[in-house]
Amino acid sequence: MSEIVNRVKESGLISIDLADFKPNSTIVEIDISEQLWKGLVLKEKDFRAWIKSNDWLQYTGKAVFIHCSVDAIIPTWAYMLIGSQLISNEVRFVVGSRIDLEKQLIEDRIKSEPLDEYVDGRIIIKGCADIKAPEHAMTFLVQHLQPVAKNIMYGEPCSTVPVFKKKR
Repeated sequence: MSEIVNRVKESGLISIDLADFKPNSTIVEIDISEQLWKGLVLKEKDFRAWIKSNDWLQYTGKAVFIHCSVDAIIPTWAYMLIGSQLISNEVRFVVGSRIDLEKQLIEDRIKSEPLDEYVDGRIIIKGCADIKAPEHAMTFLVQHLQPVAKNIMYGEPCSTVPVFKKKR
């Protein structure tokens, strides 16, 4: 009886699962619409009172997206005031949607990935991950890896799509 050989493992292929970069932070929102007077207008005096009385420590260790869920004109300084409070508490945040925040968190995780083990590597990026914007994550991962990789493929080791091959 012959021994079973894992040809994929012996091939030197480096497999990266996109799911490894999925955000693991608790995501919360700050909806400015809750601070609008009669659901229409942001009053500076009332908004500043809310900024002063709000417990900003509740956001520590979380990732926050700031937005307005209603069609209202929100002055830029409102986002700046909220952002300033979050920065003071070292909170990761974006102004935009939940997906905007998830994209940024994925980018942060990819950027933190050391490139040493990928130098001249033959890399396969697995694509079946529960990520809201996989095309963004995939292309950002390629952008991060391509300067050092020998080649990059998409899919599974048994069936890949070539994405990049370093010129000799």
